[in-house]
Amino acid sequence: MDINFELYKVFYYVATTLNFSETSRQLFISQSAVSQSIKTLERRLGQTLFSRSTKKVQLTPAGQILLKHIEPAVNLIQRGENQLSDIKNSGLGQLHIGATDTICRYLLVPYLKRFHIQFPAVPIKVTNTSSLNCADLLEQGKVDLIVTNGPNARLNHSYVRKTIAVFHDVFIANPAFFQFESEEISFQELKRHPILMLEQKSATSAFLHNLFLKHMLELVPEIELNSNDLLIDLARIGLGIAFIPDYCLAGEDPDLVVLRTREEIPARHVVASVNTGLPTAVSTEEFLKLLPEA
Repeated sequence: MDINFELYKVFYYVATTLNFSETSRQLFISQSAVSQSIKTLERRLGQTLFSRSTKKVQLTPAGQILLKHIEPAVNLIQRGENQLSDIKNSGLGQLHIGATDTICRYLLVPYLKRFHIQFPAVPIKVTNTSSLNCADLLEQGKVDLIVTNGPNARLNHSYVRKTIAVFHDVFIANPAFFQFESEEISFQELKRHPILMLEQKSATSAFLHNLFLKHMLELVPEIELNSNDLLIDLARIGLGIAFIPDYCLAGEDPDLVVLRTREEIPARHVVASVNTGLPTAVSTEEFLKLLPEA
């Protein structure tokens, strides 16, 4: 197999910048060399990778497909270089975790503290994003480990190494603003009130929408945010009924009550996952040892 890695390197830079002159600047080669490399690669593949005009450069469908394969390879090379550098400096490598803001705050901080005390020389990097995006980062090799909510439609189940917590989602409201005749409230009745929940790109949103659809109901939330803490704050001042993980509730709150629903809300899990198709750093294995097994 005759693979010219320089051609793919030029392709990656053009595909991510969509700018031939910027690629030229970053790679320290002439713009004509960039253009010639792309033409050579297109000729070898028998595909047009970019559509060019006087104003802009865009990926063709073929170029988009190729980028999906090239980008993880570039990330893997960069990750390997970073690990070698970190091992040289600290002896263990860095720890790069992807997790939601909620999971970091309520579940991971004690274990990050323990890891930092045990391995003070190991750099720790945390990327906060949704559980769905975390799965994408893991697949692309951009993080070493993710800790996310499950079920997660984008997560390869073979990547799961540990279930570290089991939890229930709950609806909460300020009783001064929301009073119900029955001790149990149905999903149908909930629909008549403003629902506050995480935004649609989250696993939690997908979970609740699917749960309502299971009962032949369409969920139309009043407010969608990217922070459970903010949802709690808004529920506390009576703006609506918030849907949050139960582990976000710390003790009794006179301004909030947990609503009992007539329909069962299944338990969910928090899982720690690594990409089994990539080498696992020693630092990642050490952190996994610290995490509990639910």
